[in-house]
Amino acid sequence: MKHVLSVKVNNTAGVLSHVTGLFTRRSYNIDSLCVGATHDPNYSVITLVIDADDAMISQIKKQLFKLIDVIDIQNLTGENSVKRELLLICIEIKKSERAELLMLSRLFETTVIEMSDSQILLQMVAEPRRVTHFLEAIQPFKVLHMARTGVVALNLP
Repeated sequence: MKHVLSVKVNNTAGVLSHVTGLFTRRSYNIDSLCVGATHDPNYSVITLVIDADDAMISQIKKQLFKLIDVIDIQNLTGENSVKRELLLICIEIKKSERAELLMLSRLFETTVIEMSDSQILLQMVAEPRRVTHFLEAIQPFKVLHMARTGVVALNLP
């Protein structure tokens, strides 16, 4: 099962290296990693997506809390959180394909950033599952470039 952990850390040099080093030493795989400052510049949040069972997540949390710069850890796996990813994708299009691709773009609520006769650049901000479904839907088209961020997540109030 995929778990989303939000790790609040001191915003100091080397913290990300210490956190990821913990995963490397124990041969845990990180599916997605996203880091950003919080409203307080003294802290950052590292959002990790990890494919693990509950016992492994418990072990990971214990190991993370041993790191001096780790302040708090929240498991945001359940439905009481909001999870989002950003996708930027440039697709080659022929005039005959434009209507179909624009229909998919509206259906999946993407934003057209730029369009020419032969290419379209789309932006999508959505739940990770929805981003994956969009990528499956556009498989018949030729993707020229793509960038997909890691998951960012927050607990619901």
